[in-house]
Amino acid sequence: MKSIDIDQIDLQLLDALQQDASQSNQSLAERFNISAPTCLRRVRRLREAGWIEREVAILSTERVGALLTAVIEVSLDRQDAAALDAFEARVTPDDAVQQCYRVSPGPDFVLIATVRDMPGYQALAQRLFTIDANVRNVKAFFSLKRAKFTSRVPLPISPLAPSSGAASSRS
Repeated sequence: MKSIDIDQIDLQLLDALQQDASQSNQSLAERFNISAPTCLRRVRRLREAGWIEREVAILSTERVGALLTAVIEVSLDRQDAAALDAFEARVTPDDAVQQCYRVSPGPDFVLIATVRDMPGYQALAQRLFTIDANVRNVKAFFSLKRAKFTSRVPLPISPLAPSSGAASSRS
């Protein structure tokens, strides 16, 4: 990935795409008062430079059905680089694991996992924690209610620039 200079319009485009990546190029161009070809060129440049990793659809958990979200703290017996890398390499490919963080202080990892039910969690725990002799402690917390979920990353947008979040929070 190449390094590029980012200006306020690039930051505004990134922020707007975080809110709704399905916006048309024409709509984005009009919103930020730039030509459609310029907008397309900027978004392509941001994608090629790695500012936009991927675009995904965020599904409605109500439509998908009952799901159980677990916040899981994992402590390992050995914390050398090889042991940490090995644990991470084993848990990250698992479809139930949505997020994996190495943390400090406290546990070595915090995982966010989504499963259908408690038997699904037990299967996850067996797969990822029980068969690993290096896992010392696992502490799981189960979500009763999701009060907020976002994938948006805060960006340093100038206060003088039109805010993409202000209009959407009022609707």
